[in-house]
Amino acid sequence: MPSPIIPRKVLFGNPEREMVTVSRDGSRIAYLAPLEGVLNVWVAPIDAVQDAAPVTRDSHRGIRFYFWAHNTDFIIYAQDRDGDENWRVYAVDLRGGETRDLTPYDSVHAVPQPPSPRFPNEILIGINDRDPQLHDIHRVDILSGETSLVTRNDIGASDFVADFDYNVRLARVSLPEGGSRLLAPSESGEWETLFEIASEDDLTTFPLGFDADGRRLYMQDSRAHDTSALVEVDFDTGAQRELARDPKADAAAYMLHPVTHRPQAVAFEYDRVRWQVLDESIAEHLHRIESHSEGRFSVTSCSMDGRIWIVEYERDDGPKTFYLYDSQTAVFSYLFSNRPDLEDAPLAPMRSHVVRARDGLDLVIYCTLPMDSAEDGGDRPSQPLPAVLLVHGGPWGRDSWGYDPHHQLLANRGYAVISVNFRGSTGFGKRFVNAANMEWGGRMHEDLIDVVEWAVAERIADADRVAIMGGSYGGYAALVGITFTPELFACAVDIVGPSNLLTLLDSVPPYWKPMISMLRARVGDDTTEEGRRLLRERSPLTRVDSIVRPLLIGQGANDPRVKRAESDQIAQAMSERGIPVAYALYPDEGHGFARPENTLSFIAIAEAFLARWLGGRSEPIGSDFDGSSIQILAGADQIPGLSESLRDEPTES
Repeated sequence: MPSPIIPRKVLFGNPEREMVTVSRDGSRIAYLAPLEGVLNVWVAPIDAVQDAAPVTRDSHRGIRFYFWAHNTDFIIYAQDRDGDENWRVYAVDLRGGETRDLTPYDSVHAVPQPPSPRFPNEILIGINDRDPQLHDIHRVDILSGETSLVTRNDIGASDFVADFDYNVRLARVSLPEGGSRLLAPSESGEWETLFEIASEDDLTTFPLGFDADGRRLYMQDSRAHDTSALVEVDFDTGAQRELARDPKADAAAYMLHPVTHRPQAVAFEYDRVRWQVLDESIAEHLHRIESHSEGRFSVTSCSMDGRIWIVEYERDDGPKTFYLYDSQTAVFSYLFSNRPDLEDAPLAPMRSHVVRARDGLDLVIYCTLPMDSAEDGGDRPSQPLPAVLLVHGGPWGRDSWGYDPHHQLLANRGYAVISVNFRGSTGFGKRFVNAANMEWGGRMHEDLIDVVEWAVAERIADADRVAIMGGSYGGYAALVGITFTPELFACAVDIVGPSNLLTLLDSVPPYWKPMISMLRARVGDDTTEEGRRLLRERSPLTRVDSIVRPLLIGQGANDPRVKRAESDQIAQAMSERGIPVAYALYPDEGHGFARPENTLSFIAIAEAFLARWLGGRSEPIGSDFDGSSIQILAGADQIPGLSESLRDEPTES
């Protein structure tokens, strides 16, 4: 008997609490929680969490990123406007509730840098107000808002690294032929080359930051090996020391001493996360934390005295849970979970597999099956199931084990759900990531085909009922799926995916220009005829005539990375050829959907779309359009129940 339907709102609505941190002095905690349905920052005394109160008052988009200043009367957060990614940085004074805009500039992309305890009332912010392509480093007083220029970016740097004294010590500059150069200022103030990073190491070698005394630089470095190690560089002598390395996975996450800022532990992730202790003084604590609860743990925040830790546990089949851990007394204090409604939901386990691609590369994948579809709780269903292949974005990112709302919703609706770390995914070493160079729509797509064929051969998936779905690069992969292999997938769902690689590269945000050489080296060179030919060949728009399967598109109108034109042009080309396409546009979104009302509305139509073409279950759309800005520009008749749910006629924006 199938499990009860899990409501979309339980899986995709706002979390009850999320992103928990402790203040630098250990006296308070902060977290994100809804205020009248919109995520805001809340703060509570450490010994009276029940007395939490909101300290921000966003009423539309919600806050998704914040941190404590070293003056613990202040919270810093960033916010854009309707997904345009023109981030402004704000400081909230917890004493009186005043919020100050620290970067009050229009059409500017501001990037806060790590704060220093030596200047509790100041932070560094990268701001591209002088030149949209380049961020200069400014020093900003959070009390007064006064700003002074620290480093003018006259060298085309994509990144800077400062020390605890707010001296900018490093700059990274991309090279025209690919790769990058790491620079440091000389005594005269001129930038001098420390070393070059070859193109093959460019995604796996980069600086992490300095320790508190400024003498040691910590880096991820793959130059001597396939995987990237954690390396310590003596900045006076240039001597390097490898601190930790894994033969199968890159260094992925770190615990830093709150005062010295030296690494105490490092995590590696192949199919699951493994922590390696570097500082024996915390070994017993990490062992205690690891054994306290099931699932994957992380220490997300720590007071400056090292006593109070915020510990987060993530499971694949339940909500995250948050604890206070007192390292002096070794006492755990339960705080709360992020989504209490998940405690009683029929969630399915996620299992990892390794699938061999046709050219010998090992692909780590994650699969979630509907509850009770496998005999004795095994990892194969009793009979092949309709399936959804979920493709992650980036492509320089990865899928991981843990709770995934898309996996849980689709498995609950009757599908086998498969996520693939195809070549180009990060975390698996430089050979794996470089195997994707110039392979968009090529071997990267072959990896997806190989996993589908594996799932069919293993009797996990029904060959005639497999959908492909993804966002960003995953949206591109969905478009490739129905154009390059038009008979393989029963349908496709594309969310903010590029349809034309030439127009994609031609329209990147200006602040991406310093790294355009990296994109050209890995996607295709739009400055040469040979490169443009490759980009045209690998663009789904070029092969629209091949489409024979249904397509659903979701797009944010303000997307600065994958412009609305990428979705418009393939939807228009399909309509002109009489090929059915459904197209949902969101006027107040950018690269993906931030507002839960918009997420719910798109998941509702995607669920109905998949049910029509794969035969799974579907929760009625119901009230899940309430508060959403959704506009259906094409294909309302392609989505069962959609026409009845629309309150207004679709209009262009």
